Amino acid sequence: MNVSHAHGPLSGFTVGVTAARRADELGALLQRRGATVLHAPALRILPLSDDGELLAATEELIAHAPDVVVATTAIGFRGWVEAADGWGCGEELLARLRGVELLARGPKVKGAVRAAGLTEHWSPSSESMAEVLDRLLAEGVAGRRVALQLHGEPLPGFVEALRAGGADVVLVPVYRWLPPADLGPVDRLLDAVAARGVDALTFTSAPAAASLLARAEERGSAADLLAALSGDVLAACVGPVTALPLRDRGVATVQPERFRLGPLVQLLCRELPARAPVLPLAGHRVEIRGHAVLVDGELRPVPPAGMALLRALARRPGWVVARAELLRALPGAGRDEHAVETAMARLRTALGTPKLIQTVVKRGYRLAFDPAAATPSTG
Repeated sequence: MNVSHAHGPLSGFTVGVTAARRADELGALLQRRGATVLHAPALRILPLSDDGELLAATEELIAHAPDVVVATTAIGFRGWVEAADGWGCGEELLARLRGVELLARGPKVKGAVRAAGLTEHWSPSSESMAEVLDRLLAEGVAGRRVALQLHGEPLPGFVEALRAGGADVVLVPVYRWLPPADLGPVDRLLDAVAARGVDALTFTSAPAAASLLARAEERGSAADLLAALSGDVLAACVGPVTALPLRDRGVATVQPERFRLGPLVQLLCRELPARAPVLPLAGHRVEIRGHAVLVDGELRPVPPAGMALLRALARRPGWVVARAELLRALPGAGRDEHAVETAMARLRTALGTPKLIQTVVKRGYRLAFDPAAATPSTG
């Protein structure tokens, strides 16, 4: 029997990853903690050298010097300099950037700026674009030319605030997000979310969240996606800007205090186990996770049909659930109640402790719930 005594905080949970950049890193962090990862990049990135908009913005800044340049991402800043080198104007760009006020959003961006032989004038301790904006507005931007290296889409509110303050804002679209060339993985992820086959969905950029929502709209499944994210499936975002497209659709999200992949994974390690029902059954402690059950701390994988039955029983611990109701809970089940008996037998085998579920003759099944052992967290 496949039973694991040693398990990570995310063992038994399935986490969807929508990232295009750094997806391997995020996936590895999740798997190291026991999660099953379903990866479907919601975006692809247009190669820099193919981007005519970036070339036009670079030439404009070389010809007409900005007063301030805001570098927002390390990969974007490095890519901008490399692309300019490829177009034969790299030295001109660097010469121009040496003569302006250069703001770097955080330590990684600072590293990219210095690697290019430049020195930043200032960098916020919070790594927050809001702090960058506050500094610029406090200095006064009326009549100043501000070049802004984009994340991949205009930063919400940032450009508007600068222009309202009287700035001439030049957008530097270092990489542009496009829908994925292969929509198959995204569609499979959407189906898995709608079927509650995913316990959490992670987002590391606002364009990824917007792209996933747009694809759901195209397929006519936006209502299913939003319903899942508003209940059973946890929406975890790396930061508040990333969460904006979801928040605009009424989806509550969780975010780490530090907007990084590591803290995002640590947040999931706390949130997902805390959401898992814990029940005292027949003298055992049973924690129901996404596709597995912890019985007295032992991880026991359970097939999808068995998990569907267990969840139906756990909604009313100790109450008898009729076979007809359990049949409706089975994925893809027909009208034969014998399917319930077959799935129930497999579930009991997977749990390894048959007495956890009781058969009530001619009525159905119920969990062997012990109310006296229940704590407020198990109700």
